[in-house]
Amino acid sequence: MAIKVHGPAMSPAVMRVIATLKEKDLDFELVPVNMKTGDHKKEPFISLNPFGQVPAFEDGDLKLFESRAITQYIAHTYADKGNQLLANDPKKMAIMSIWMEVESQKFDPVASKLSFEIVIKPLLGMVTDDAAVAENEEKLGKVLDVYESRLKDSKYLGGDSFTLADLHHAPVMHYLMGTKVKSLFDARPHVSAWSADILARPAWAKALELHKQ
Repeated sequence: MAIKVHGPAMSPAVMRVIATLKEKDLDFELVPVNMKTGDHKKEPFISLNPFGQVPAFEDGDLKLFESRAITQYIAHTYADKGNQLLANDPKKMAIMSIWMEVESQKFDPVASKLSFEIVIKPLLGMVTDDAAVAENEEKLGKVLDVYESRLKDSKYLGGDSFTLADLHHAPVMHYLMGTKVKSLFDARPHVSAWSADILARPAWAKALELHKQ
């Protein structure tokens, strides 16, 4: 099998890549990486990602890391497979790229901190920092206000069609939907409808199946 994804399925960054592959209906091998024993910081993994972070990705002799770069590679290389995940002209592509940047620069840093405090820390037996939660809830609310404004005029962030700009949100959003932070999404009707749409996609359900295994 040519395509390999290295990393645990529960990692949001790994899930981002898996969801893209599922949208494209591509076969791949998920190669486990035991992060508890630090396998992501040693060989052979470190040869695939010198920063020692998951995921790493192989397609034949091509080796990549950084989940958002990987999803773009998949969407471009396999444009004729599965669901189209890219805008179809330069202006629409530019708008889609803006919202991909917004996800990585504005949404993800705050949403990931919340996920760590509310979801991950309890799993690890660590104490949640309530002050950090409150601070980042306020920050996320401000980001989602911008999203609400955007989604009043557009079904999806990048335009009328689902693209990578939307898909990139799914993993962390999935974790937050099982927490009190869900109320921040629910309080904004367009954001609420958009998030429900993304998390109801068949490809996302298939990605979650791997997560459950």
